[in-house]
Amino acid sequence: MTDLAAAITERYAEGGAGFMHDLGLTITDAEPGRVRFTLKVTDRLVHGGGVLCGQTILACMDTGMVFVMMSLNEAADGNFTTVQLNTTFERGVPGDVGEVSFEAFATKTGRSLVFGQIDLLLPDGRRAASASTTYMWLPGST
Repeated sequence: MTDLAAAITERYAEGGAGFMHDLGLTITDAEPGRVRFTLKVTDRLVHGGGVLCGQTILACMDTGMVFVMMSLNEAADGNFTTVQLNTTFERGVPGDVGEVSFEAFATKTGRSLVFGQIDLLLPDGRRAASASTTYMWLPGST
């Protein structure tokens, strides 16, 4: 784990929504504007159709961009918010897949808005879902 990944992990542990901590997301790599993390797919996260539920995927994608925002401004401490999150589900994530990875990155950073993309990858590297997002820095954060 890089120093930045460790710093984001520590800052997120101090804040963030409690139920998101229950998911056990693990940041594996981070650089300014790009963060990779994993999710263990457990029975609790799989719906009756045998695939990872969409609500979990959306929550992970939104949180991935939180990690990216933290990577861009170490002093931000949550002084940003989601403006838009548009997700495309390309294939189901089998409930027995074990672990999936996410790659979240900024595609354009501005003074008040940050645009990003988050990809959900299966262990074989195929993309299962992707999201485009817009975040806004709140006053006093930049």
